Amino acid sequence: MQEDTFYQIRRELHQHPELSGHEARTARFAEDKLQAFNPTKIIRHVGGHGLLVEYFFSEDGPTVLFRADIDAVAVQEPDEIPHHSQTPGVAHKCGHDGHTTILLRFARMLSEHPLTKGRILLLFQPAEENGSGSKAVLDTKVLDYYQIDKTFALHNIPGYPLHAVLCKEGSFTCAVVSVSITLTGKTSHAAEPQKGISPIPAMLTIVDELSRWNNTDMQSDDYFLSTIVEIHVGEEAYGVSAGNGVIRATLRAKTDKLLHQHAEQLKNLVATECERTPGLQHEMEWLEPFSANENDPQSVSLVKSAAIRNNLPYLELQTPFSWGEDFGLFTQQYKGAMFGLGSGENCAPLHSPQYDFPDAVIETGATLFYTIAEENQEL
Repeated sequence: MQEDTFYQIRRELHQHPELSGHEARTARFAEDKLQAFNPTKIIRHVGGHGLLVEYFFSEDGPTVLFRADIDAVAVQEPDEIPHHSQTPGVAHKCGHDGHTTILLRFARMLSEHPLTKGRILLLFQPAEENGSGSKAVLDTKVLDYYQIDKTFALHNIPGYPLHAVLCKEGSFTCAVVSVSITLTGKTSHAAEPQKGISPIPAMLTIVDELSRWNNTDMQSDDYFLSTIVEIHVGEEAYGVSAGNGVIRATLRAKTDKLLHQHAEQLKNLVATECERTPGLQHEMEWLEPFSANENDPQSVSLVKSAAIRNNLPYLELQTPFSWGEDFGLFTQQYKGAMFGLGSGENCAPLHSPQYDFPDAVIETGATLFYTIAEENQEL
């Protein structure tokens, strides 16, 4: 069966996961499989180990980009999964092996059933998990050669019915950024803390204020969540009053604008609290940014139409997902949409050791992509 071929491809990818920025083998494997599907052009090393694959049909007609992420995460996978990871401490626990396979299956569909006009671009994107891949791809300017009309991507979603299509206009996933705040003072004898410069009062206030800003109501336009992921101050030395501290946190909001406002608010808070402790220095490092996925209404209509045409359940979400996905940077630059594909109500959560991408939705995802491409030609 044709499906079995792509099941085998997915499981081969699953056994050889690679972290963000290290996807060389994955890219070579994808390129090797693509040769049988007769692409017009393959561009290597796009934003790192990315591949940009072109299917050209005619000069007239739209140019549409479809993207799959190809990197894995730092999770140890249990051996009981038959096709378990062969790389210790690294596994495909977000389903990017499945996303990659869907795009390969879509490539075969385009080869066997060419469209009547336009261009299709398939982007096998590296480094999604750390939020750097989309920016790296855009920074190469390789996409500037094309007049891209729309962009699409999908993500498998555990907890929803298998094959269900999930989408909404506007924000589909939140804007997210992480921050590391380093406070540097001066140690002193624990019996004479007044002779040192302690970061603790400032740290307590910063953590308390961050929690006060939280608005966890996803129905609200002002949804905001700060999550403290690490606090470290001083050392296990009972005779020493601490002189240094670190706070690490992740911030998320529905829109890039609101996230930026809170980031500026945090900068001002840290500066103010350090001023209240003379001599206390601070440094802030912003890490792993994800722009919000802003779904264009016309693109969402195409997703919905594709679902209906293929007799798939379509679920219109009322609120965005709280996690970040770096396809958002593409939707900030081009019209397009990201949608979810249900991976089963009993599927283990993303990034958990027990998670495994359901092979059954490979054909579903590829068929949705093909239908979207086909219907977009008629607009």
